[in-house]
Amino acid sequence: MKDTKSAIAVIGAGSWGTALAIVLADNRHEVRLWSHNEGQVKEINEKHTNKKYLPEINLSELIVGYSSLSDALAGVDTLILAVPTKAIREVIGKIRTIRAEPLTIAHVSKGIEPDSLLRISEIIQEEMPKNLLKDVVVLSGPSHAEEVSLRHPTTVTVTSENMEAAEKIQDLFINNNFRVYTNSDVIGVEIGGALKNIIALAAGITDGLGYGDNAKAALMTRGLAEIARLGTKMGANPLTFSGLAGIGDLIVTCTSVHSRNWRAGNLLGKGKTLNEVLDNMGMVVEGVRTTKAAYQLAKRYDVNMPITFALYDVLFNGKRAADAVDVLMARGKTHEMEDLVNVLEERNIED
Repeated sequence: MKDTKSAIAVIGAGSWGTALAIVLADNRHEVRLWSHNEGQVKEINEKHTNKKYLPEINLSELIVGYSSLSDALAGVDTLILAVPTKAIREVIGKIRTIRAEPLTIAHVSKGIEPDSLLRISEIIQEEMPKNLLKDVVVLSGPSHAEEVSLRHPTTVTVTSENMEAAEKIQDLFINNNFRVYTNSDVIGVEIGGALKNIIALAAGITDGLGYGDNAKAALMTRGLAEIARLGTKMGANPLTFSGLAGIGDLIVTCTSVHSRNWRAGNLLGKGKTLNEVLDNMGMVVEGVRTTKAAYQLAKRYDVNMPITFALYDVLFNGKRAADAVDVLMARGKTHEMEDLVNVLEERNIED
């Protein structure tokens, strides 16, 4: 292809993987967009569309679909991993069997694995042999695929244990429509990106119940406090949660109809069962699995997360959404900043 820069593999041709492929193509990179669905790959290559996920968008000819993972990875040294959290281990397992040279893997998924309680970067490091893994980079922030694909102004953040690797991914993506910041807090960026989906589910529930703006504002504010409490206890920088991967992503996910998690919560609030909601969505709702993982993390770290606990009861114990809200409102009185101050004091003692 004429006048292209590097070849980049994007693994996962859902809405977010396709939107990021558009950004890379706009920056004149050759994009190899992999999908396990051969019909989808054929559509991408012949019609230059991906109508299931981004129905109104025409794709650049620089975006080429691949159904062969081996062919998609041939000769590339950077991989954008855009598959759901539950598929990470399976996909990395396939990559390590066909790859002989080390890769930089930038993941763009937002979740935590239940039971193992690993962040996605930790799953990648666990599954990928050290000799095949240069670096792991995380890209996160307030960024709906639908708006990115339309070139609406968007800002995200990238982080890595190796900031040179983060800056490399920053350079691949940054342009006039898609601004990329760097952040050195891997834990905070991943925790913020994952846990905001829990609060978005809860925000959807309050909207589905018809409780209005006051309730949602309170939920988002107290939800951010929960995220910061757990994240800080796990070693994150509390300032991260006031940035793009924290409050930025929380706002966009709790307030937009583009948000799968908000839409799922909205259906729950209107009385649908979890199984009915998941069948209706037709796409992965990361917040469901993450609620289970966050519940387990809260128990492990002894962190009070009342919104998460209430949502867990709705999703997994059959509690009515309205009853869960009543329990939250009937909690005993406390100081607004008490829990976070306690966590920060604990960190200072440990340091």
